[in-house]
Amino acid sequence: MAHCLDGLPDEACGMLSGPLGPDGEPTGEIGAVHPARNADASARTYTVEPRDLLRAMRAAEAVGHEIVGVWHSHTHTDAYPSPTDVRNAVDPAWIYVLVSLRHGEPALRAYRIRDGAIAEIPVELTPPTPLFG
Repeated sequence: MAHCLDGLPDEACGMLSGPLGPDGEPTGEIGAVHPARNADASARTYTVEPRDLLRAMRAAEAVGHEIVGVWHSHTHTDAYPSPTDVRNAVDPAWIYVLVSLRHGEPALRAYRIRDGAIAEIPVELTPPTPLFG
């Protein structure tokens, strides 16, 4: 959420990494969030900066995870995939997280986008596990 607010007035974005299940699909658990620069520098569109994508892929691989999704903010609309978001959905297995900043207080929702069909999936936020005791 902080990265989204820091990105204003532009959309902010990043990658999600986590484990895959035996079927090769993301389990739904997000192991890490990888903030990225919006190469578009736009309040209406986003493109994950390629170097940030590569960094996220390497970080995920280092812990045995994969890129399992992408997130970005909507600065002027609700947390629902736009026609552009649907058109640009690159992987039907990915989780697409949207954070709306339309009403000041961030609103987060997640989706799967397959063959143009949008299906909302539940989100459960849990505190990170401490690394030490």
